[in-house]
Amino acid sequence: MEEAAEQIGTTLDEQTTCAELCRFLCKHLCDAAAVDLLSEDVTGARGPARPALHRVASAGLVKVLQARFPDDATGPPEGGAPALRALDEARPITTTAVLKGGMSAQALSVPLLAHGRRYGALLTLRAGGTFSDQETATVHHLARLAAGHLAHGRRYASVQRTALDLQRALLAEPGRPHPNLDLATRYLPSGSSSLVGGDWFETVRLHYGRTLLVMGDVMGHGLDAAVDMNAYRSTLRYVASTDLPPHRVLRQLDTAVAEDEYRRPATCLLARVDPARGIAGFASAGHLPPAVFGPDGTADLVPVPVGPPLGTGIGGYEMITRPLTPDDTLLMFTDGLVERRGEDIDASLARLARLRLPVGAGVEEVLDEVLLDLDGMYAEDDVAVLAARVREHASQEPGGPGEEPEHPLVI
Repeated sequence: MEEAAEQIGTTLDEQTTCAELCRFLCKHLCDAAAVDLLSEDVTGARGPARPALHRVASAGLVKVLQARFPDDATGPPEGGAPALRALDEARPITTTAVLKGGMSAQALSVPLLAHGRRYGALLTLRAGGTFSDQETATVHHLARLAAGHLAHGRRYASVQRTALDLQRALLAEPGRPHPNLDLATRYLPSGSSSLVGGDWFETVRLHYGRTLLVMGDVMGHGLDAAVDMNAYRSTLRYVASTDLPPHRVLRQLDTAVAEDEYRRPATCLLARVDPARGIAGFASAGHLPPAVFGPDGTADLVPVPVGPPLGTGIGGYEMITRPLTPDDTLLMFTDGLVERRGEDIDASLARLARLRLPVGAGVEEVLDEVLLDLDGMYAEDDVAVLAARVREHASQEPGGPGEEPEHPLVI
């Protein structure tokens, strides 16, 4: 039993758990074993009269698994009568199976039950022998052990899907930038991380044709990170509506978040793009610098002064400006795009700076090339990335009738 506890359920992946259960049983108790699972929508105590089972794992002698049961008109053991009877009666069922050539074998079908829910059935077969009462009890115990891991795994998967669905819903429709700005965004959840992260982006329209571009990353993973991400976005929209410069927006946001002791810290990068003047102002709260790709396709990292992450209450953010013409493409991203395990962050950023993009590529093509060249699809962490470019002949858009076409003075 101690060995089983160590070797069954080493991950939260249900196929892995089922394979570990089959291998363990074939090593100690039977000639062949297989696990057939119910779909998630019929795992309750009550379900269809004859629910569909699908095989997810097997081990041992394949020929033994091809046995037929005389009392099963459906033929193959997958979804056959012994498994369904074990599920219906919630107890181990012993029956005789007929192998090819006429040899008989004893089959033991055990339900996979945990916390009042049905997850499937375990089938074990022994050719030329029978299972003792003690062996039957052992198989039943191991099935309950595996079912408990299946329950945990499905609850974990449900929470992960909820977090991912929430994050995708929140990122599906970022604020619309002014028409004088071409914009493309992507969000790629990591397939290897334990839970979805708190990466996010946003755009906020400002007066006089300007747009505030935002890239942020809430520390941690899971549903809480996704919820905090939404709180940051909502607070930022409110603060940005006052038309403060980027470093002042970060200061206000930092103060607001620091007052909530339950809010997680986050990094954030702001870029206020002014197409009419051909400039962009940047400020950073612990975030990686953006890159600007010139008309020749080469990259230039913007040396934005880095202040502390949001939520510390320390403040101390600075803004720098640089030209941004219709020939330039601004790239903002979270650390998952460039960071690699065991690699210094300066080396990671240098790899980005060495990229050379096709001349004349649109913003969507820029994202495709960057994600391809940096293996963004296989990143170890979530990736959020944004590309923006000023459109040709961008003109000012006054904030309303009677307003002067100058930026408001904010003290």
